[in-house]
Amino acid sequence: MLAAFREAGVIVLRDFVSRAACEQLRRRALELVDAFEPRDVRSEFSTTAEEQLADSYFIESGDKIRFFLEADAFDERGELRQSKEHSLNKMGHAMHDLDPAFDAFSRTPELATVAQRIGIEDPVILQSMYIFKPPRIGGEVVCHQDSTYIYTEPESCVGFWFALEDATLDNGCMQFIPGGHKLPLKKRNYRQPDGRLVTETLDDTPWPVEQLVPVEAEAGTLVVFDGRAPHLSAANRSARSRHAYTLHVIDRACRYPADNWLQRSSQLPLRGFGEAA
Repeated sequence: MLAAFREAGVIVLRDFVSRAACEQLRRRALELVDAFEPRDVRSEFSTTAEEQLADSYFIESGDKIRFFLEADAFDERGELRQSKEHSLNKMGHAMHDLDPAFDAFSRTPELATVAQRIGIEDPVILQSMYIFKPPRIGGEVVCHQDSTYIYTEPESCVGFWFALEDATLDNGCMQFIPGGHKLPLKKRNYRQPDGRLVTETLDDTPWPVEQLVPVEAEAGTLVVFDGRAPHLSAANRSARSRHAYTLHVIDRACRYPADNWLQRSSQLPLRGFGEAA
């Protein structure tokens, strides 16, 4: 399995967590959503429009729990088209450090073992994202590499993606280009001196999208993927949501540039899988 991961840049671990654990995390996420008032903050997240590049609410979310709406969440009158749960794109980016339920789900001996076996010398959890992929308006995620946004020198980013609900082609499961992690890093996202974000193109060679392979995953599946592994997900136009939870792990031994978009207060230092708050 390790050889397969190194060759493909992605590995799928079925039944890694129980459906009961998935449902417990979903319930906690919805409790946090219930306390969120979308009229106060209308921050939208989209990989096509990329309006968040100039959104301070998003840029300063590295050590907070914040909510980001789908681009089509509001109607022409400014009202939500669907319930709050079904209007959100994601929640992020520090639930794993700020919420006990997310902390417990994110820091287990099993996850620590996976991180160690794939060769991360000193793993720390940089960020967490709860992805809602709501029915009917769940936005497309264009093909990208996570190391574009989570960059270290040398590169060390690894994604740990948990299916909390069944993910299928119908509701926008992830799709990967096997072996694509051997391609160059095509873009780098970073902060400009004025605080805004910019995404610089390093290699404009088109993605070999004809090689995409869908990763349909039942609830409880863990997908582990290299930070350079190209992946995408189609829009969700079905009547079913596709909740997922993602951790991004980096090696503390690597340099984390000060111009990376995701920065933290010194009062919330990075922690590994076995480190207490």
